[in-house]
Amino acid sequence: MEELMAGKKMSKKKVDDEMSKKKSHEEEVVKDEAAEATPEAVEDTGADELTKMQEEIGQLNDKYLRLNAEFQNYRKRVEKEKSDIFKFGTEKLMIEMLPIMDNFERALQASAAENMDSKVLDGIIMIKKSLDEFFDRNGVKKIEALGMPFDPIKHHAVMTVEAEDGKEDHVTEVFQDGYELNDKVIRPSMVKVSH
Repeated sequence: MEELMAGKKMSKKKVDDEMSKKKSHEEEVVKDEAAEATPEAVEDTGADELTKMQEEIGQLNDKYLRLNAEFQNYRKRVEKEKSDIFKFGTEKLMIEMLPIMDNFERALQASAAENMDSKVLDGIIMIKKSLDEFFDRNGVKKIEALGMPFDPIKHHAVMTVEAEDGKEDHVTEVFQDGYELNDKVIRPSMVKVSH
């Protein structure tokens, strides 16, 4: 048994010797690495990290600027859409009201040709005046066409005629008035054009 105990002591001593050799070898390796890490090497590592960080900051700044520009464009687009809804939200109603205006104008023209009761004529004039005021309040304006140069956006040519006074491409007759809503043509004038 003593031999067994003596063997254990010997092996424990061997293990301790091995461990101390390993430890001293590791310390030498660490010292060698520390000696190799000169101030220049440390500065190079720091400079590399600084350069990487500056590049990352630049990329993040570019991303921020792009996102900010996109947001500003979105905000402007929403503002314009909201403004357009306000300006042109009544467009459909105004377009549907135009035939009513046309009928009152025809009634006034017919009353001039015929002897109409003055009370009926006064009623037609009052209603026409109310419609004119309604259109004015809502931004609807009649397109001036007679004698004006032909504009394919504002005028719809249904007939042409030889120019008698030398004015080519001018409106010589209006068959149906055109209208604009806040400077947007909602119905072009139907016209006869000289050529």
